Amino acid sequence: MIKPQKPKNEAERLHALRTLQILDTSHEERFDRVTRMAKRMFGVSISLVSLVDENRQWFKSAQGIDASETPREISFCGHAINQDGLFIIPDALEDERFYDNPLVTDAPNIRFYAGYPLKLRQGINLGTLCLIDGEPKELDKEDQQLLEDLGAMIEQEINSIQLATLDELTLISNRRGFLSLAEHSRNVCLRKKMSMTIILFDLNKFKPINDEYGHHEGDFALTQFANVMRDVFRDSDVIGRLGGDEFVAMLNDTDKEQIDAVLNRFDDAIEAMNQSINKPYKIAYSAGVASFSYQTDMSLDEMIERADAAMYEQKKARSR
Repeated sequence: MIKPQKPKNEAERLHALRTLQILDTSHEERFDRVTRMAKRMFGVSISLVSLVDENRQWFKSAQGIDASETPREISFCGHAINQDGLFIIPDALEDERFYDNPLVTDAPNIRFYAGYPLKLRQGINLGTLCLIDGEPKELDKEDQQLLEDLGAMIEQEINSIQLATLDELTLISNRRGFLSLAEHSRNVCLRKKMSMTIILFDLNKFKPINDEYGHHEGDFALTQFANVMRDVFRDSDVIGRLGGDEFVAMLNDTDKEQIDAVLNRFDDAIEAMNQSINKPYKIAYSAGVASFSYQTDMSLDEMIERADAAMYEQKKARSR
C-alpha cells in the first residue's frame, strides 16, 4: 500500500476546510440528494461526499456504507485531492497503490473507485464526490462528464457555505466566521483550562494607499497582510478580517513570552513581505494584545474591544 502524500499547500487547505465549519455536522438533504443520484445513475454500491481532514476522511454524505470516517492514510480520496481531474481506479487489486489496502482486502472490499476532487477555489481541494463498488468498472467519457457535473453541484453547495463565513477578498474568515470559530476555540480553552489571547491588527496609513495608488493596490495590501497572518500563526489559532483594514487573531495556551515571540515573527514576516513586493508604499500596522483567563465572563466582542483599546494606545504612543 502507498499512503497518499499531503499537498504542498496543506496548511492553507486545512484552514479553508475548517473555516467552513462543515466537519462533523449533520447530514443535509442538499448533499444526500446528489449522492443518492450518483449511486443510482452509476449502479455502484457506495457513493460519498468525503472531506479530507488532517488525519481522517470524514463523510458529509454517505450512501451504501454505515461508517462516518476512515483514516486518511488508507483513503483513496487522500490520493484524489492531489490532482484536479477525475481520479479513477478501475480495479484496485491491479493497482500497486491499493491492492493490499485494508479497504480493499477487507470490508467494503473496494475494487472500483472514481473520485471528483471538490475545489473550494483553484488549488484548494477539500475532498471528493466519489463512487465505490465491489466489482471492477470502467467509466466512458459520457460517464466521466456526468460525475464531473454531479461534483460541480456539490461544489456549488460548498461555495454557498463559504460565502457566509469567508472574506471574499483575503480568503480568511470574515467577522461572522471568526466569531464562530473563536467561540469553539473558547470552549476548548474552558474544558482544558487554557488562557486566551486576542490580538487586533489595524493597518497604518491604509487610506493613502487607496487614495494615491488605487483601490486595487489597497486590496493587494489587505491580501498580502492576510497571507502573512496565515503563514505565521499556528493551525490551532483562529484568524480573521473583521472588516476594512482590521484583522484579528485568537491564540490559546500562550504566555507573554510566547506572544512576544509570535509578534516578533510577524513583524519580521511583514518586513520581508514589504521587501519582496517592491511597492512604492510600505504595509505597516499597529497591534493590540489582550489576554484572558479561561474563566473570564467577557463575551468575545468585549474581548476584542479590550484588544482594540490596547491597539489604539499603541497608535497614540507612536504618534507622540
